Amino acid sequence: MSKAPPLLQINQLSHKVIGPVTLAVEAGDCVCISGPSGSGKSLLLRAIADLDEHAGEVLLNGTAARDIPAHNWRSRVGLLPPESVWWLPRVGDHFHGDLPVRMDNIGLGNDMLARHVIRLSSGEKQRLALMRLLSNQPEVLLLDEPTANLDPENTRRIEAVIDEYRRARQAAIIWVSHDVAQVQRVADRHYVVKAGDLVEQTIEGKQWLS
Repeated sequence: MSKAPPLLQINQLSHKVIGPVTLAVEAGDCVCISGPSGSGKSLLLRAIADLDEHAGEVLLNGTAARDIPAHNWRSRVGLLPPESVWWLPRVGDHFHGDLPVRMDNIGLGNDMLARHVIRLSSGEKQRLALMRLLSNQPEVLLLDEPTANLDPENTRRIEAVIDEYRRARQAAIIWVSHDVAQVQRVADRHYVVKAGDLVEQTIEGKQWLS
């Protein structure tokens, strides 16, 4: 009996300064990527999300991105960029149906839905952008420093929300982080970008969220 393919398979992926990268991420796994600014971490996530032209291929459950309509791929392989884009005036205009988690789980109140986006802080936008992403119920999360603008308390809240989603949905996660302690908490594997390649690291002092 043949083995099922990994949820996310990246084969010889190259984009500008990064690559070629080959990486498999199983359902329920969290892979953290670190590296200096400009090393190509964000470019790698954008290529996986099929937002930029690139060489190589990415497969979801064994099906290549080229064989899945672009809007479908980007819904199933969801990217959370460092700075989110908001195209409607109020927060609630960006959500339809039930919220993926309660607002207090991300340190915000329900009145936030009535707020104008222009009045949000960078940390509020970052947390709400994660909520918006999870509303699509993606199978893969591509997280580009999702807690960069948050204080320690809200960082742990967001880590817990992501961990709960990963466990409940068996989602695969690629998480860009510069925070060593965070990597110790959330990662199953850790890679550092060196000369365009991913070099696996030992996760020293591994911690666990639960």
